[in-house]
Amino acid sequence: MAKIPMKTPLVEMDGDEMTRILWQMIKDELILPFVDLKTEYYDLGLLNRNATKDQVTVDSALATKRLGVAVKCATITPNQQRMEEYPELTERWKSPNGTIRSIVGGTVFRAPIVIDSIKPAVKSWKKPITIARHAYGDVYKSVDMYTTEPGTATLTFKGESGAEKSVEVQTVNGPAVWQGAHNLESSIRDFAKACFQYAIDTKQDLWFSTKDTIAKVYDGEFKKVFEEEYENYKAKFEELGITYFYTLIDDAVARVIRSEGGYIWACKNYDGDVMSDMVSTAFGSLAMMTSVLVAPDGTTEYEAAHGTVTKHYYKHLKGEETSTNSVATIFAWSGGLRKRGELDEIPELVDYANKLEESVFDTLNDGIMTKDLAGMVEPGYTATAVNSEGFIKAIRERLEKKLAQ
Repeated sequence: MAKIPMKTPLVEMDGDEMTRILWQMIKDELILPFVDLKTEYYDLGLLNRNATKDQVTVDSALATKRLGVAVKCATITPNQQRMEEYPELTERWKSPNGTIRSIVGGTVFRAPIVIDSIKPAVKSWKKPITIARHAYGDVYKSVDMYTTEPGTATLTFKGESGAEKSVEVQTVNGPAVWQGAHNLESSIRDFAKACFQYAIDTKQDLWFSTKDTIAKVYDGEFKKVFEEEYENYKAKFEELGITYFYTLIDDAVARVIRSEGGYIWACKNYDGDVMSDMVSTAFGSLAMMTSVLVAPDGTTEYEAAHGTVTKHYYKHLKGEETSTNSVATIFAWSGGLRKRGELDEIPELVDYANKLEESVFDTLNDGIMTKDLAGMVEPGYTATAVNSEGFIKAIRERLEKKLAQ
């Protein structure tokens, strides 16, 4: 069978630890035998980010804006423990996801990958919940510091006109920690537009939550912008019979737990980070969630939303068998290849991406799973736990049959 052609490369961002191992397995077993793969490759592994002083991350983001579609593997954002694990590091490098999102802009949409044999931990949930996560600013572009003596901190803005505006943050009588965060009105507005348009495209209700009762100016700006932008989409919402409403995030959490699902929950950057992990885990696994960054100009970056599976990686290094769930990473590839096929008008590539995802579902529905899922199936369903490679090979068997039809 001839390989499916590609016209334009997509940006390939390699990652860290066990997901890096899975990344190569997926390419070798599920992509390269069937697709004449064209990518512009960037190694975002921690050591290469360190060697390039993180320039490789910036370069990959700029390439994404240029080529329009990217696929990203999970990466490490080093904390103190990681600095000790990787003594070669010269700096505690920032989140590559944060860097990429700041350059590309846009909104991250994350939705659980649901199968019949695994029921959500929240009994009331009957439909997937999509998290729309603002992808700029807040804690991910914040600055912080530690001070040791009594004193006062102020926050000062100096305008280009020469005007200054200051507020007192706090007066302390001893050691303290400080943090300054920001956001851009233009980014908040793009976030709102993306959420309303995605709700229309998918015909789902849209919820939005912040904590404007406490952060009256900061979170209040988010609320105000969403209300202003909704006026531009209100007629279409009413035509489709879908709704938009705002509530405080603590109230939203309570509503989510009581709900049946089937809507989009828009969150600020950090809130979306945390809540997407909660939603994906409650639906089955962190490795069972799609994640795509959609920029205002249509640029898209598909990623594996979970971490780098460190424990499995160390087992792998010892030569021990692992059973690591690769579904989210596979769906990152299928999403990127489908989008590339749509933009370049290659229906064979779109069909391949669809059949790749169907093959994943067929494998799971046949009861062939990694250990994280096999222990969660409902009574009446059978499950066979296989290792990391065995799971991918089982998907390949089904994919070959579909493509041969």
